[in-house]
Amino acid sequence: MTSTPNYEVPAEMRDFAEKSVDQARKAFDSFISAARRTADTVQGSAEVARTNAHDVSARGFEFAEQNVTAAFDLAQKLVRSRDLQEAMQHQAEFVRSQFAAIQAQAKEFGGLAQTAIQQSAEKAKGAMQESAEHARKAMEQGTEAARKAGSDAEQAMRNATNS
Repeated sequence: MTSTPNYEVPAEMRDFAEKSVDQARKAFDSFISAARRTADTVQGSAEVARTNAHDVSARGFEFAEQNVTAAFDLAQKLVRSRDLQEAMQHQAEFVRSQFAAIQAQAKEFGGLAQTAIQQSAEKAKGAMQESAEHARKAMEQGTEAARKAGSDAEQAMRNATNS
C-alpha cells in the first residue's frame, strides 16, 4: 500500500490565495456596481423618452379635439346660414382660422419634437459617458488587483523557495 506524501501548503501561499480571492471579489463587485448604475441610467433614458412620447400624444389629442370642435362649429354655422353667401363666408372664415391653427400646431409639435430629441440625446450622452467611466474604473481596479496578485504570488514563490 502506498501512502500519499503529506504536503502542507505554506502559509504565504494560503495568504496569497486568500488575498487573490478577495481582490477578485472586489473587482467583480465593482464591475457589477458599474453595470447596475448603467442599467439605472438607461432606464432613466427610457423614462424620459416615455414621458416625452406621452406629452406629444396628449398634445396631439388636444389638437385633434380643437380641430374637430372647429369643424362641428362650422357645420352648425352652415346649417344656420340664411343663404349661400353667408355659408361661403363661414366656410372662408373656417379655412383661414384652421390654416392659422394648423400652422401653430405644427410649430408647437416641432418644438415638442426638438425638445424630446434634445433631452433624449443629452440623457443618452450622459449615460454613455457614465458607463464608460464606470467601465474604466472597474477595469483599472481589476488590472490593479491582477497586478497585486501577481506581485504577491511572485513574493510567495520566493519565500517558499527560500524556506
